[in-house]
Amino acid sequence: MYDGTPRPLLFSPASFCPASFPPARRRRSLRAAAVALSAALLAAGCGSSDGGVQDPKTTASSAEGFPVTIDNCGVRTTYDKPPSRVVTIHQHPAELMLTLGLKDRMVGTAFPDSAVLPKLKKDYEAIPELAEREPSFEKVLDAEPDLVYGGYGSAFAENEGRSRKAFADAGIDTHLNREYCGKKRVTMRDTYDEIRTIGRLFGVPDRADKLVTDLEGRVEEAATTVEGEPEVPVFVYDSGDKTAFTAGGKSLGTELIRLAGGENVFADLDDVFGDVSWEQVVARKPEVIAIYDYAGAGSVEQKKKFLLSQPALADVPAVRNKRFVVLPLTATLVGIRSAYAVDDLARGLHPENFQ
Repeated sequence: MYDGTPRPLLFSPASFCPASFPPARRRRSLRAAAVALSAALLAAGCGSSDGGVQDPKTTASSAEGFPVTIDNCGVRTTYDKPPSRVVTIHQHPAELMLTLGLKDRMVGTAFPDSAVLPKLKKDYEAIPELAEREPSFEKVLDAEPDLVYGGYGSAFAENEGRSRKAFADAGIDTHLNREYCGKKRVTMRDTYDEIRTIGRLFGVPDRADKLVTDLEGRVEEAATTVEGEPEVPVFVYDSGDKTAFTAGGKSLGTELIRLAGGENVFADLDDVFGDVSWEQVVARKPEVIAIYDYAGAGSVEQKKKFLLSQPALADVPAVRNKRFVVLPLTATLVGIRSAYAVDDLARGLHPENFQ
């Protein structure tokens, strides 16, 4: 499964003594202790009973619909109130939160791999970027989050000290995009379920339902426009020179292509992503090549130039006719963009239907 690590294009349990914590972690521990002590005093009848001022953060547990329990990739978490300080690692979780109107809950982002959607750009840039790639565990702690929301599995890489257990030991909840929960196949249903889950987690289920309805409508409109048309053979080119790194049958990309009136020529590849030989690409005669665009794997123009310069690919219909469709990698993941990608693909595969 793809984990957010760029592929080459060409040429290819901790002490809980607060005094031993790093500064950010110590602040979290002491603040949590203060909150707990305050709650205990109130429970014992020591608090004011005549309208004394209450900290909204300590009373947020009364939010409608809470507590909420989320089962996520084998981790079961109960939230007594919506998270209020969130760090997102990878772009698609950040864009989902912003689309749900949750900018005020975000204290850090990391690892943008595509140009941010124009309508979200201003809000996205107003949030501190912690790192160009995955931030260190310490860097995340410095932001003092109560939740870390990861997009790729690499957000919680154990070998880099960012395991979900490490965050839990620091008193920080985590959520991983369901695409990396090890399911056998990713579909648009996963996209809709992820949106609704995040809506529940943050206490905005109505916003999530509204967003899902909108995205379902966009997918239906595009799919209806190309309904009945012959399926166009599509090869997904992510990266690679000696071999081609492509989307397999378990990827969301395969479903996006199908909904757009096409067929992934490597739908029989039993994985989300994998390497295939160029001889296989030639033999399957794709009529369109979908190029995945993301930072760190070469520009779209470099990828096109490479494909067009290979003598062995000269007779591939898509290369001969220079039929390319460009998709930001973010648009092929479980998030808000996938519905838009269906429309973009459909227009590239069946342009005559959109005239």
